[in-house]
Amino acid sequence: MHDDPPGDDPCHAHLIVGGHAVDPDTARDVQQFRKSERQRLYAAREAWTAEARASMSRTIGEALGRGLGDLAGRRVAVYWPIRSEPDLRDWMARAHEAGAEVLLPVVVEKAAPLVFRRWAPRCRMKRGIWNIPVPADGAEAMPDLVISPLLGLDGAGYRLGNGGGYYDRTLAALPSPPEVIGVGYPDCTLETIFPMPWDIPMGRAVLGDGDVRHFG
Repeated sequence: MHDDPPGDDPCHAHLIVGGHAVDPDTARDVQQFRKSERQRLYAAREAWTAEARASMSRTIGEALGRGLGDLAGRRVAVYWPIRSEPDLRDWMARAHEAGAEVLLPVVVEKAAPLVFRRWAPRCRMKRGIWNIPVPADGAEAMPDLVISPLLGLDGAGYRLGNGGGYYDRTLAALPSPPEVIGVGYPDCTLETIFPMPWDIPMGRAVLGDGDVRHFG
């Protein structure tokens, strides 16, 4: 999985990726930089103790509760935590109780946009692609708010994710752009991810120390 363009040697001046003309040397440099940063940031995230991650997850949930206000009637896409990501399942349950329509992303086809299925506490789950739990029976819906996990975050609001490119691909395909909030740990920041034309910045980010950053 890569959210960066392929590094095949081109026979022309530019690659066309997602409808964008991209210099292949720049694309390869950015891809290599992001791969290196992902390795560094994964190691930093794994270095936190389970207790510290749990505490920071609660802090993020509390900050979301303060910052989002009334969630009744909102369609909120969250995520099922993997690879030591902030665990917002308790906050998801509270959002559901507050009247939000909570959605989880589902990979239905590799390299294709995500779909979002309704989730509720104790709903039936099944293993999806890469064994990530997804709602087994939830109806599909379009979110107006997306809570997205961060591996890295730069000063302009661009996120570095796991490398699949699913979030950016999905957000670009939605008919109405939702509000996007990234969540991550305090040591996830970097100066820039060297955003490419298809990268989509977030509106704000909430970190595990309670720091809330606004962009744009």
